[in-house]
Amino acid sequence: MDVYQLKTFVAVARAGSITRAAEVVHLSQPAVSAHIKAIEEAFGLTLFERTPRGMALTPEGERLLARAEQMLAAHQALMDEAARLKGRVAGTLRIGTVLNSKNDIIGSLLTALAGRFPGIEVVLEHATSNDILSGLRGGRLDGGFYNDAGTPDPALTVTEVSSFTIYVVAPFGFETGGEGIDWKALAEVPWIYPDPSTCCGQTAEHLFETYGFRPKRILRVDREDLTRTMVARGAGVGLLHADTAKEAAARGEVKLLHESRTPVRVLFAHLASRSGDPLLAAATSVFRSGLETP
Repeated sequence: MDVYQLKTFVAVARAGSITRAAEVVHLSQPAVSAHIKAIEEAFGLTLFERTPRGMALTPEGERLLARAEQMLAAHQALMDEAARLKGRVAGTLRIGTVLNSKNDIIGSLLTALAGRFPGIEVVLEHATSNDILSGLRGGRLDGGFYNDAGTPDPALTVTEVSSFTIYVVAPFGFETGGEGIDWKALAEVPWIYPDPSTCCGQTAEHLFETYGFRPKRILRVDREDLTRTMVARGAGVGLLHADTAKEAAARGEVKLLHESRTPVRVLFAHLASRSGDPLLAAATSVFRSGLETP
């Protein structure tokens, strides 16, 4: 059993899925399965139960997970110290990213980081903005890209990497009843958007307050692709990020009703208390300089 197999074990335990863990550790799904099998055979224990929903830790797996995380932390500390002694920035950065947050830009920034600081290993975790913020505050993540439609937490140091607007969309051919939008009439139609703490949720709540209405029915959907499908099939009106909304409108799936006036910012953030961390300082410097490159 080696450190890479331990990393795979922890990744599967955290993700609860072979597929998602494979993305995190950058291995094929068969390779991840082989690592888990090798560890179970080495220990003579069953660490996971295969369920319809994914991989669930057994009681034995739960007990060994904490030990595995301690071993990986000690191994990383050893590698970081060795790198410092050699005078170069090296170590592991655990970075969260929201799936639908300008992935082309984020991918370019991470590629630039790998080019300038090859000693930094990036471990990506895909999550919601709320989960990323919780991960930063709780120490599970070192940094994260997330969407913010309001004012960032003052406990965070943030770098804006991009921005976008949000559209209210309706099924294609939807009639608004004349010129402009009758917001109070839209209260009779189901609204489809995620939790109020998300950027789309915050935009929806702001619209309700601004135009003085509240939908009689709200459908909470936390996946933008599902919102798009539901609106296209006539389930109600919904909120989509501008790129998605325009693409869906061009395909004749939805009708654009309203564009938010306040843009949502995509931010890279870390705890302000960790500003002296050389890994985070390196990442932030790359991200800022990358955005300034024409």
